[in-house]
Amino acid sequence: MRSPLEARRDAGQQETRPWKVHAVTELSAARSRMLRMLEGLPEDALTRQHSPLMSPIVWDVAHVANYEEQWLLRALGAPAFTDAAFDAVYDAFRHPRATRSHLPLLSPEQALAYAARVREASLDWLSRLPEDSDAPLLRGGFVFGMVAQHEQQHLETLAATLQLMTSHVYRPAASPRPRPARTAQHELFIPSGPVRLGSDAAWAYDNERPAHTVDVPPFLLDAHPVTNGDFVVFVESGGYEDPRWWDPQGFAWIQSQGIRHPLFWEPQENGTWLRRRFGWWEPIARDEPVQHVCWYEADAYARWAGKRLPTEAEWEKAAAGSDIRPRTFPWGHTPPTASHANLSGDTWGPSPIGSYPTGQSADGVWGLLGDVWEWTSSTFNGYPGFKPYPYREYSEVFFGTEYRVLRGGAWASAPVAVRNSFRNWDYPIRRHIFAGFRCARDAR
Repeated sequence: MRSPLEARRDAGQQETRPWKVHAVTELSAARSRMLRMLEGLPEDALTRQHSPLMSPIVWDVAHVANYEEQWLLRALGAPAFTDAAFDAVYDAFRHPRATRSHLPLLSPEQALAYAARVREASLDWLSRLPEDSDAPLLRGGFVFGMVAQHEQQHLETLAATLQLMTSHVYRPAASPRPRPARTAQHELFIPSGPVRLGSDAAWAYDNERPAHTVDVPPFLLDAHPVTNGDFVVFVESGGYEDPRWWDPQGFAWIQSQGIRHPLFWEPQENGTWLRRRFGWWEPIARDEPVQHVCWYEADAYARWAGKRLPTEAEWEKAAAGSDIRPRTFPWGHTPPTASHANLSGDTWGPSPIGSYPTGQSADGVWGLLGDVWEWTSSTFNGYPGFKPYPYREYSEVFFGTEYRVLRGGAWASAPVAVRNSFRNWDYPIRRHIFAGFRCARDAR
């Protein structure tokens, strides 16, 4: 039987219910997911550095708890458990990921106990706070939303770490994915007009603010993300060897790294392809969105196909539609459910294209949220009037041409951290993240 909280969430009332209820629901969902993900992993798997790109898992567990202690307890006037020296160990900006295994980290048992202690104190403190506070951190429950999203974003990072892990076989119990009829790729015309970019919603991050309107010329957009089957054609036609399709820096990089196909793919002597998924090998599913490709690979494929990557304004226009009130999600304002998109991490992989008809946008675009993050052509910068809040290190320090924007979330993303306005970013060489893409084309 569903609890009252679950019933209200399923009914899509998260924007109207009291923010305290919403905060408890999302914090609890994040912690339950963390414990499910870590269940059964031996201590060595939790403490080992599986890749220089990622932290030891146990660092992420304690970091999430320390972040929560700083923002849901200390910043709101509650007593502290730890001190500045402890904070420094779990400061993501002080210690690069490749060096974190050398820090004096808590053991897995200690880290989980610390996380549980902080959570208990946070919920107790939450019960004492006023629902209608005008304090900036509490307005609409912003700081609780920030912490819930932060934990879920780290759980997506943990999923990427588990995919990189080779010292232990990790075979999570996956929820079944849809198996739709074969779906053909096609282009959709997105008309010109204004689009309201960003969000002023209570739980929106600073880089989504302020909401503002821009005009977008007409364009054509692929109805679905590029699939593994599509991408195999690019690989087998010599796409990785032909500099015509590549950004010069990207081509130099793949040449230096010896890259000839997406990460975790392996060609077979009989001409087929296998991929490694969380410790085991399986044939690539040709009808699933391609993932583990970097921006350079996505850009090269788009050029080879006679197209390009969409800008983030184009992507958000396709998702928001032309309604007077822009849609929060491609299908409308109802929060995501399992019928709308592949989110929450339970499937442990993308679903075939055409799996979620109720998740289509007003213009008929499929799969804009979930399955794979989608690379855009845009670099990461603040919107006009941007103000860092509540700290510069979430967004502002990353602004510039060094990073490319991704949109839409992946199968490993949580619904609380997915919406039309949500902006992700990474280096154009990143391949271990759950990223794919779709192509666009000028309509003029």
